[in-house]
Order: sequence, then structure tokens, then C-alpha cells
Amino acid sequence: MLDKSRTIPRFVFLLQPEFPINAFVLATEALRIVNQNSGRMLVSAVTVSEDGRDVRASNGMWIKPDESLATMPAAEVVLVFEGNLPVQRNTSRLLSALRAAGRHGALVAGVDTGAFALAQAGLLDDSGAAVHWEAAPSFRERFPGRTTIDRLFLESQGIASCAGGVATLDFMLTLIERFHGRALAVEVADALVHTPRPGTSPQRRADQSRETTPALSRRLTALMERNLDFPLAPAALASELGISVRKLERHCRRIYGQSPMQLYLKVRLQAARNLLFYEEQTMKDIADACGFSYPSVFTRAFKAQFGETPRGFRLALRRRQGQTVRPEIVRLTRRDVISRGA
Repeated sequence: MLDKSRTIPRFVFLLQPEFPINAFVLATEALRIVNQNSGRMLVSAVTVSEDGRDVRASNGMWIKPDESLATMPAAEVVLVFEGNLPVQRNTSRLLSALRAAGRHGALVAGVDTGAFALAQAGLLDDSGAAVHWEAAPSFRERFPGRTTIDRLFLESQGIASCAGGVATLDFMLTLIERFHGRALAVEVADALVHTPRPGTSPQRRADQSRETTPALSRRLTALMERNLDFPLAPAALASELGISVRKLERHCRRIYGQSPMQLYLKVRLQAARNLLFYEEQTMKDIADACGFSYPSVFTRAFKAQFGETPRGFRLALRRRQGQTVRPEIVRLTRRDVISRGA
């Protein structure tokens, strides 16, 4: 159980391979500024990896953790920072640690794709999850019946999910205010030259300078993203949006320079690319999930858009990711190859 006599809130940052460095830096910097500006220790932070070994971040940097899961201390807040392939890298030991932290009174939060771990651990309720918009289709495919919410962060019953990126700072500011008051949270925001946003803010904003109805682009793309497997016809899109087909076509031409169906294809291909990032599904399953009748049709469209086949894209990605999980093995393999060549 949490030590009720501890007056300094402790944050645990649980880092998974390929964790988003931008979110981690913002979270740690926010706490640093709390202590710096107050002139005393008001919060503490501990970084943790599963086995206590260094963890590679999304940008290639390596972070040395303070503890492993076996020695992870009790905390008021536990944040798990996830990267690509979150499901494949979430071990039973990690999920057990998250469940234990929740039972012992900590606020358990998933950052970026960290919501995958929360779902696997059975910690999410029916409120949904705030997942980074790129990973949202993969989350819904992986966890049927679970909903993703287009917002910066969401908290319910001691469990929170955050979209990552700069949304992590908005979430941290909310926690700082909770522990030490609004005035200090504003100081931290000012130090980071940031205007705080509520958790209900959308993750993406339409280009309001070019459209008469600011929400229309966002509503349109969200509608397309919710209907990837069975794409809607222009008439159905317009009906759902409450506008005419002619207005829909004019809007797409003016804002995106293409027809609604051309835009829809781009949305589906981007969703497929994200599934290749986050999942190990077959090409047929990904093609089906994104509304392509045959894998061959999907492959041609993907190559036309991104310049390589989906299989080639994933193979190159996995090669890079494989070299980050056990770098000592990669180094030994390279040394053997060099020795043989000599």
C-alpha cells in the first residue's frame, strides 16, 4: 500500500522499448521545474524498465533507468510510456505490475500507446481511452468493443490515458495542480512557454484559416476513420455530416485539393500504415480492416502512395526495431560477420 505519511508525491515513469522521447522529456521537465521554482523538493520521479536495463527511445537515445519492475517503488502516479508494437512487448510481468499499482492506490496512466497495456491489464472501464490518433484504428481492431476518444487525456476510476506528445504536458499540469495548486501549475506552463489545454480538447485541429465551418474537416476525417472496413459512399458521408453531396465535394476540393473518395483512400492508407507499425496482422487482415477487397489491391495502392509495398515497409521497420530490443546481440552478430570476412 502507499505510504500515507509520505508528503512528497512520487511519479514512476515506466519506459517500454521505443517509448516516445518527446512525451517523456515533457513529463520529467515539468516535475523538474516544480522543484526548481519552489526551491524545495515537492515531487520525486523514478524511471523504471522491465529488467532494469537501458531502454532505447523513439529517437534512438538510450535512457538508463533507476529501477526494474522487481524493485519498482510504490508511487502516487505510475505512467507507462509505450512505443510501436505495444501489445507484443507488454509482458505478463508488466501487466501484473500495473494491476498491483492500481490496487495499491496509484493513479495508473498510459501515455501514447500505453492504453494498449491498460486494456491488456483489464484496467480500462467503459469510458474509453485517449489513444494517439495514429494508433486509434489499431487499438479498436485489437480490442473490439473498446472505444477511443478524440481528446488529449481521459481519467476515470483511478486509470488515465493520454494521447502523448504535448498532450503529456497538459496531463502533467493537471496532476501538478492536483498535488500543489493551480498557481504552481501555471508557473510550470509559463516556464515551458505553453498555454494549458483541458483534457477534453481534440488531438488535431482543422486548418481554420481556410474553411468556413472549422469543425467540418475534423468531423469528416473522423467519420472516415470510424468506417475504414466498409467505406461509405459520398451520399452516406454527406448524410452523416448533415450537408449536401455538392457541399462535401466543394469542401474537399477547396481544403484538400481532391475528391471525397480520393481523400478517403488517403485516410485508409494512412490507417493501414499505422496498423503495420503497431500490429503483426496478415496483409489480408490489414487489407480487410482498411476496406480493400483484395491484398493485391491494397499492395498496389500502398506502393503508389508510399513508394514501397506494405510487406517491404514492415520488414524494414521490424529490422530497425529488432536491433533496438537486444543491442548486445546485434553487436555480437556484426562482430562475427566481420571476423568471418577477415
